[in-house]
Amino acid sequence: MPLPFLTADRAFDAGAEDIALPFDDHDVWRRPYRPGPWRVAAAATQLLLASFVLLAAMIISLAGSLSAATACFVLAGLVIACALRLLRVGAWVSRHGVRRVGFFRTTTVPWGGAASVRTVQQPVKWLGFPRTVQGQALVVVRRSGETLPPLVTDHNADFLARAEAFERATDTIEAWSDEYSVAG
Repeated sequence: MPLPFLTADRAFDAGAEDIALPFDDHDVWRRPYRPGPWRVAAAATQLLLASFVLLAAMIISLAGSLSAATACFVLAGLVIACALRLLRVGAWVSRHGVRRVGFFRTTTVPWGGAASVRTVQQPVKWLGFPRTVQGQALVVVRRSGETLPPLVTDHNADFLARAEAFERATDTIEAWSDEYSVAG
């Protein structure tokens, strides 16, 4: 089964670092980087928990309590849905704009509506927790002057302790912005 969210930067793995926009179809929303090890580990842990809940649901259903088994199946479904949503969180780009996918909310800014996309030094959340540390963040400033929450930071679940991957991802998103802000 192909997992397109894991093959996001396949062009960079092939040694094509000089290509800023490595994808053929620019109309498809893509994350220009791979999910980080912290994000994948959290999703894998959730899926492991869901497998135990499904096993419990099977045992409960064989014991004869269908209402409790149904509750376990629903709980396992929710845990699986949360794990899949966690893997979708991040910055996505296409010819149409930039999209910040959060766990509960998604914000899309068309390239024509973005005044700038740039990397700034600022306090950022460490792995999404309330604790902040000094770091870098990729921010979008709308033409109205509103600054959106950071698309990605160097201390989030995708880039913690992966400075080179952060630089490559932010350079790629900024290249998409330069390409389509001028063309749009």
